[in-house]
Amino acid sequence: MKLRSILAIKCAKWTSSIIKKLNRGSGATLPGYVALKIDPSILSVLADMVKEKIIVTMGTNGKTTTNAILYSALSAEGYRVIINRTGANMLNGIVSAFVLATDKKCRLNADYACIEVDELASVHVLPRLKPDCALLTNISRDQLDRFGDIDLTINKIKTAYQSVPNATLIINADDVISYSLAKESGNPLITYGIDEQIFDDTSRSDIRESTFCQFCGEKLSYDFYHYGQLGNYHCPNCGLHRPEPDFTATNIEFDGNLYHFNFGDINIHSTIQTSYNIYNTLSAYAGLHALGAPLTHFKEMIESFDYGNNRENVFTIQNTKIQLHLAKNPVGFQQKVSMLLKDQKEKDIIILINDAYQDGRDVSWLWDVDFHHLSQANAATITTAGTRKYDMALRLKYENIPYYISDDLKTTITNLISAGTGNLYLVVNYTGLQPCNQLLAKLETELKGGDKA
Repeated sequence: MKLRSILAIKCAKWTSSIIKKLNRGSGATLPGYVALKIDPSILSVLADMVKEKIIVTMGTNGKTTTNAILYSALSAEGYRVIINRTGANMLNGIVSAFVLATDKKCRLNADYACIEVDELASVHVLPRLKPDCALLTNISRDQLDRFGDIDLTINKIKTAYQSVPNATLIINADDVISYSLAKESGNPLITYGIDEQIFDDTSRSDIRESTFCQFCGEKLSYDFYHYGQLGNYHCPNCGLHRPEPDFTATNIEFDGNLYHFNFGDINIHSTIQTSYNIYNTLSAYAGLHALGAPLTHFKEMIESFDYGNNRENVFTIQNTKIQLHLAKNPVGFQQKVSMLLKDQKEKDIIILINDAYQDGRDVSWLWDVDFHHLSQANAATITTAGTRKYDMALRLKYENIPYYISDDLKTTITNLISAGTGNLYLVVNYTGLQPCNQLLAKLETELKGGDKA
């Protein structure tokens, strides 16, 4: 290894140590920035040290969970795996994950790397990583003021694929946008999809990112939708159609507590509580096959896997069950609305919407979510909070759904714990997640309401 690379690693580690000593954050991105300033090629240098294979995961929804499943599955087989588990999925964060995983001699001892990559950052990351496999979960609108039109995302991913022509693409065949993009790339291709219509009417909604063929412009025909533009599609003009997926889930059943389904001859009984996590699990399963990784412990791993990833947490405080869920774009939020309806018990709901840079300043996407379904959610109260609480309240007003507005989230939650239904849901977008996790953990201690579920 060149002296420049060694210096980059040592300075990055020193930076991380200082950040932690000063309690200035997790140090998930700045060390990577420092390393790149010293050695712009450091990611390529370290990626070459990975003994087996590298897989990157991209997509609007589900990439964090999918990447975590890949990591857990490989770790369960006894492999040493690098992961950017903090969700730092831009170039600096990914470099940090690699440099901080090196030993005292600045060497990397890893069998695999599972790396979550932001779609817009993919053009900078993939040429440096040169992954063996690239997994794409789906493409839809997210952070409109950052990503802009969905075509920008498509073009970025297309450029990224062109930089790694030998990488095997693992693609959601049910997403016509993702499949069309991959089909055009010329890369080796593996597909996954769900043949059964397992998503309810509330999940499906009318949110569509594309209703026209990506190749000829003709309006697509669908046998059925899962949600968004995902479903069984075909073009009546040029013949584009959903391919028969290489990997699928079959015999899918939900008994109110567990999902039961098969991946090939593997029969799984999982604590998955939302249908879209079957997609995430299936995508990881297909990715593991693409890597050629063993699946000896896959069943037991996935049946004990925590799908929360700190994005779906459950607390119990003074006999009140509190569920915290992340929803950051129209398709994702629609799935949360469906989740709320599946719980038929009386409940209180808090919807927290912020507009920090990480959330996206533009919250017009709230009008693309079918909130009218909340009138059927058996909600005793619905409260809006966050910096855009009035926008959310207006959205509910247009659906004739009664609401309250919270100026003090802690007080609102405390009041609902003492005088609510005992069944509280918090649905928040990105920057609301960590503060709410911290607030609920603090309330657990202050109110001595029991252990986290």
